[in-house]
Amino acid sequence: MSSKVLIAVVGPTAIGKTKLAIEIAQHFGTEIISADSRQFFKEMRIGTAVPSEKELNTAKHHFIQHLSVEDSYSVGDFERDALNKLEELFALNDVVVMVGGSGLYVDAVTKGLDEFPEVDPSIRTSLNERLQSAGLEALQKELKTRDPIYYEQVDLENPHRLIRALEVCIASGKPYSSFLNQNRNPRPFQSVYVGIEADREIIYERINQRVDIMVKDGLLEEAKSLHSHKHLNALQTVGYRELFEYFEGNCELEFSIAEIKKNSRRFAKRQLTWLRKNEQILWVDFEAKPAAILSIIENKIQATNGN
Repeated sequence: MSSKVLIAVVGPTAIGKTKLAIEIAQHFGTEIISADSRQFFKEMRIGTAVPSEKELNTAKHHFIQHLSVEDSYSVGDFERDALNKLEELFALNDVVVMVGGSGLYVDAVTKGLDEFPEVDPSIRTSLNERLQSAGLEALQKELKTRDPIYYEQVDLENPHRLIRALEVCIASGKPYSSFLNQNRNPRPFQSVYVGIEADREIIYERINQRVDIMVKDGLLEEAKSLHSHKHLNALQTVGYRELFEYFEGNCELEFSIAEIKKNSRRFAKRQLTWLRKNEQILWVDFEAKPAAILSIIENKIQATNGN
């Protein structure tokens, strides 16, 4: 069994993952890999709550704002790049920290991805065109018909995930869900998961406060600069879609901001649903002292390594 340990800090949006990840990284004298797929893009700083310069300087982070929204970057690309970076980091450290609210991206690194068939690019193009002409509901209905099992699991508000599932269904003639949970390559490290939790009311209050801070910090200006790129996958996300509706005169600003808060709360609920499936997560209260959490992690690492 490998003595190398990856500590994955997970939890819903706005719960305080970055702060805890930095505390853990400082304790072990190590570095941090970000598994937040929204923070990869350098043009999306405010709306994705990228760590501050002070936070980034306190502990070295990787995969933060290293791409442009115009770059094509899949979860498979991230799995490959993150594993390569981990190989480098584990050559110097026994422990590395990973943090992020994108459950799929965390799982890609710790568990591996399922193998899917090759898809003709024209299928994705056709589905994207259909999204623009017929809307999200049309894709949702088609997925429900082609793969009712995955329909019950997927984030139905995420067009990227819907299109990915549908293109596999169309290309293979089989349900997307039939390719899930296959045998995967074992990892050359042990994974310890730390999840931050709080009462739902507290999570929602923190989300509302964060959105207000984002607006104050210039979210409208950032979104406006990205409006012309709204068709790109990177921009199909909470905090930008709602403001694009406002820019196009489809709603008032106050309504748009309220929608960001509402959709962020829904996103947090989906994050927790995903995470609750992982029985290995060590759940800690959002107000727990770092020393207590570090003690829990140390004990888990010792148990994992058989000490």
